Amino acid sequence: YSFCTLLCFHSSLNNRFKPTTFTTLKTMPDLKKGEKIFKTRAAQCHTHNKGGSHGVGPNLWGIVDRKSGMVEGYNYTAANKDSGVVWTEENLFKYLENPKKFIPGTKMSFAGIKSEKERKDLIAFMATLKD
Repeated sequence: YSFCTLLCFHSSLNNRFKPTTFTTLKTMPDLKKGEKIFKTRAAQCHTHNKGGSHGVGPNLWGIVDRKSGMVEGYNYTAANKDSGVVWTEENLFKYLENPKKFIPGTKMSFAGIKSEKERKDLIAFMATLKD
């Protein structure tokens, strides 16, 4: 990574979001916008605090790099449990565009987010939801 990329990540994201091939300097995600998108598009169904309860959907603490269908105490569909999907940033990016297309049979009744920038911002925020 270039010095500028590392400097930008270090100063603005407090080392909680690591650069990957998913992110580039040209399209740096905005954590504040990602948090706002979470509150307006996801919080009605999902919680995101460590140890938080499930809502209509599972708690999303630690979602990035977790295997689909594995949060204890949440009743997933067989489609999610058997998908074999690991929630990398790249997979979340595809899933959030059209969940029912990405995992046919999921019970998530979310139409998706068409904007690539909004999906990147949301995923950047979700990547901070970890120890």
